[in-house]
Amino acid sequence: MAAEILEAIMLVCFGLSWPMNALKSYRARTAAGASWQFLTLICLGYIAGIAAKFCSGSISWVLAVYFINLACLAVNWGVYFRNKKLDAAEAAEKQAAA
Repeated sequence: MAAEILEAIMLVCFGLSWPMNALKSYRARTAAGASWQFLTLICLGYIAGIAAKFCSGSISWVLAVYFINLACLAVNWGVYFRNKKLDAAEAAEKQAAA
């Protein structure tokens, strides 16, 4: 039980950063400085954690925290692709004006 609580604390600490990151990126309106590779690695890490829960048979309430974090990462992906689109539109405007 203590291990589950510690794991959940770790996941909540990481998980709280994703909404803050999404909001910061949304306000920035650019994908500059964002990394799809980083987001991919984080997603793979959470998926591995979920798989480990299933493989070890230790499915518990902590699994829900993994899925919440993945949902927050999905929002980050959405903001990333939105910002890439905004960057492309701005580049096209600059090219048309030149």
